[in-house]
Amino acid sequence: MTDQELARDLGFLEAYTIGLGTMIGAGIFVLPSIAAEQAGPASMISFFAGGLVSLLAAISLSELATGMPKAGGSYYYVNRALGPFFGSIVGWGMWAGLTFASAFYMIGFGQYLLPGLGQYVGFLAGWGQIGITVAALVMAALLTGVNYYGVKETGALQNVIVLTLVGLIVAFLGIGIVDGPTIGDFNPNGWPAVAATIGTVYVTFIGFEVIATSAEEIKNPSRNLPLAMIAAVVTPTLMYVGVMFVSTGTLSIEALASSQIPVADVATEIFRQVASWLSWLPLLTVTPDAASSAGALLMIVGAVLATVSSANASILSAARVNFAMGRDKILINWLNEVHDRFRTPYRAISATGIITLMLIAIGVGIGTLAEVASFMYLVTYALVHVAVIVLRRANPEAYDPAFQIPSVLYPVVPILGFVASIAILLQMNPIVQAIGGVIVVFGVIWYALYARDRALSQSLVGEAIAPEPTKVADGQGRYRVVVPVANPATERDLLRMAAASAHAHDSEEAEVIAVNIIEVPQQTSLAQDLTFEETRVERQQELLDSARDIADDLDVGLRTRAIVGRNAGSAILDVIEEEDADHVLLGWKGKRSRREHVLGSTIDPVIGRASCDATLVKLGPEDGRATGDIMVLAGEGPHAPVAARRAAEFVKAAGEDTSLTLFNIQDPGDDEDGLSPEERGQALIEDFVERAGTEEVEYDTRIDVAEDIEGTILDATSQYDTICVGATRSGAVSQAVFGSLPERIGEQADGTVVMARGPEESAMSVREAIARRLES
Repeated sequence: MTDQELARDLGFLEAYTIGLGTMIGAGIFVLPSIAAEQAGPASMISFFAGGLVSLLAAISLSELATGMPKAGGSYYYVNRALGPFFGSIVGWGMWAGLTFASAFYMIGFGQYLLPGLGQYVGFLAGWGQIGITVAALVMAALLTGVNYYGVKETGALQNVIVLTLVGLIVAFLGIGIVDGPTIGDFNPNGWPAVAATIGTVYVTFIGFEVIATSAEEIKNPSRNLPLAMIAAVVTPTLMYVGVMFVSTGTLSIEALASSQIPVADVATEIFRQVASWLSWLPLLTVTPDAASSAGALLMIVGAVLATVSSANASILSAARVNFAMGRDKILINWLNEVHDRFRTPYRAISATGIITLMLIAIGVGIGTLAEVASFMYLVTYALVHVAVIVLRRANPEAYDPAFQIPSVLYPVVPILGFVASIAILLQMNPIVQAIGGVIVVFGVIWYALYARDRALSQSLVGEAIAPEPTKVADGQGRYRVVVPVANPATERDLLRMAAASAHAHDSEEAEVIAVNIIEVPQQTSLAQDLTFEETRVERQQELLDSARDIADDLDVGLRTRAIVGRNAGSAILDVIEEEDADHVLLGWKGKRSRREHVLGSTIDPVIGRASCDATLVKLGPEDGRATGDIMVLAGEGPHAPVAARRAAEFVKAAGEDTSLTLFNIQDPGDDEDGLSPEERGQALIEDFVERAGTEEVEYDTRIDVAEDIEGTILDATSQYDTICVGATRSGAVSQAVFGSLPERIGEQADGTVVMARGPEESAMSVREAIARRLES
């Protein structure tokens, strides 16, 4: 049985934008009015303090997430360290917190859509609170449906929205600071109000938790995960403080507190003033009123995008927490089943959506929604800090963090983080404390009545009190051939060819790595698909079990890797990098798709970007697959010798019944060097054999003289069982991976066609270079 792995598809930028997309949401557009009413200009201190508390939690979570990268984030870590009693509290608390946060974002959406856009679009005006509620309900239902059906484009749209919002907020801050905000009474309500306001605004900082719930999918987690989480906290903290500075310095506290669209109202004022100052410029034709309207409209559009982005991320995160609880038998697994057609956790998504709709419909105040979400996450992070200390001391075998809190900060960070979280909870509104207390009590009752006898995990507190050291084993290097397998009909032949390549090296140090990938849509946790897609998982196991049997017959060392990921091509590239592979061999059906992919959606990125030898095989009739009469197209191309080496490996593995022919075409008209076409061809083949390093393999030569080189080659392919050809291009150019001739041979030849290229680096685009720099 092969343990399934989850493909690591997320780099630093992707992980960073996942967290930022939730944190730059309704908080920055709606909370200024609530925070200003509670603490005046000193509310910027509340935002800054909330950011510091979140930074402590992000540091602790970074160690936990790299030590146990499992779906479920904080719930999983607390459940594993402190046991299912606290796991039930945190699991239900996180789910409730995310539903309250989703409802908060949706009401913020309704406020900016109707009172906001209503100033510019007539039919959106005058709907009042009922209209805001209806708009929030409609959008919440729409987002639930989008995630239910698994629309793939939501991930890319999220990134666009985040970048747009960052640009809008930076512009808002720049113009607002130029306008010269004037702060009046800085702290009109006293420091207790400032402390209480931390709890109100803390909902804006729960976004980095989304990064932890995706820890299994992040590349180079020891670096990218803590950096992404810290950056996702620091960036919005600075923005929130700046927005409160500009807002409270531009409008009166009374005007700000009564506004449903505070950032838009602030933008109206600062754009009007800036336009008035610049009105003396002869080329400036924009009036102050037009400038103020344009500034407000930009902020309104930004707020609409932000609230949608935040709610979408929260719905996804809630479903993943549900799955993690079901995996540990704390929650009924029925809730987490994956849809047969859409492959999304449709019941968990539906339940989250329904609760969100109920919270909106019954009219829970927007401030209360924000504070309850904050309360539940502060409870969660307090226990997260405890979990770090317990796991550090217990040091279980499964806990191996790639990132550890530096010794100079441990245990200061978890202790200070725990104390700060509890202190904020004690300062919060009694009504919010009561609602949060009910949710905590529900978690306790659920544990007592349902999870106590079913939960799989046990507390590690005992081991933390009396810890025992563990040992770490070393690995060793090998020549590795990676073979993606997906079709039982072709699996044996692909593995046989990979084994031939492995046997050409030291057999004790060489191995074949058979890989199978299950692709999963964005809306479904990778581990969740693994749990509920029983048919696909069984098929994956059958393929890999068969690979082991085949490897025994071929007398070659073999390891199998079962992977669940978003994109098969990216997952294979990650395996090649992780294994430091020397060769990757893939099967191909021989068909082209010019619209999006040349050789196939999985093959194109692997052949185009793999940093090792890459071989593509189209299998012919069963009695001629890298056996029988093998022909190599001998030429001067940089990759032709690689094709010769593949052919030599096949000949050595197949034995006496296999022959090798080196085939070259010469133009009859070129005789400037005084040699006949046949003599030129022979000299080229001799040089070719030396370049390929295959002198010890017996071979025949065939030199044809013809003007139509391509036609002659295509005609000759019918006379051989296997044709080996090297790539004619140095790297992937546009979508032509190997070049037109090798691909045409692959399409038209009836026999087995082997296309090969050597390890090379093609020129990187600016985007690829930036991404690589950020991830290295």
